[in-house]
Amino acid sequence: MNASGKTIVVMPAYNAETTLEKTLADMPRGSADEVILVDDCSKDRTVELARRLGLTVIEHKKNLGYGANQKTCYREAMKRDAEIVIMIHPDYQYDSSLVPIMVELLRRGHCNVLLGNRIRSRPEALSGGMPLYKYLANRALTFVENVWLGQNLGEFHSGLRGYHRKVLETIPWENNSDDFVFDSQFLVQAVHFGFQLGDIPVPVRYMKEASSINFKRSVTYGLRTLETLLAFTLHRTGVSKSPLFLDQKAET
Repeated sequence: MNASGKTIVVMPAYNAETTLEKTLADMPRGSADEVILVDDCSKDRTVELARRLGLTVIEHKKNLGYGANQKTCYREAMKRDAEIVIMIHPDYQYDSSLVPIMVELLRRGHCNVLLGNRIRSRPEALSGGMPLYKYLANRALTFVENVWLGQNLGEFHSGLRGYHRKVLETIPWENNSDDFVFDSQFLVQAVHFGFQLGDIPVPVRYMKEASSINFKRSVTYGLRTLETLLAFTLHRTGVSKSPLFLDQKAET
């Protein structure tokens, strides 16, 4: 068990030049021991800005995908002996002022995985700019995931997440997709390995500058999420083993 008590914030970034500084400005001083930004070959000045702001910057030489970006984030955090890892998108969609609250809840052991929940009410979600089709898809998928996995989360599809180190040491996230479904796979894995999941309310912020996948990729993401749920059931029943649910320690 890691005893450093270190908190590291990781930011998987792609073209976040216009929103990065605002995201950081809302984070209270002293919230983290280090902020790591992993840039997935942005076409703007994200890297230059991040360095000027004093962040630790890791650059991908080519665009590897959102899931691959997170893998680099977690590898770097683990190398630095993080006890608590907070992942936040640097697109200002999520309120970074909540980082110290999330850290405290994770450190106290109230849960092992903590998500930002944007869906407190339909009017708030829609008035915050969430497209109607995304709201409906979010509600439908979250309902299915809660029932299938025996959870009670407000939403499964958040870009603000916190993990205790033992989660990252246990889950075989290196076997996950390099695309957006990485997030869904990670949460299903967390359930499989018996970790406690919880959430914390966050405001809804959809804006022109914020990153967002298009309708076609959203459909692909939804279908692959359902595929992950099916793989979970087949693995648990012994019908078909999946590398997503193999114990890291057993593999090594």
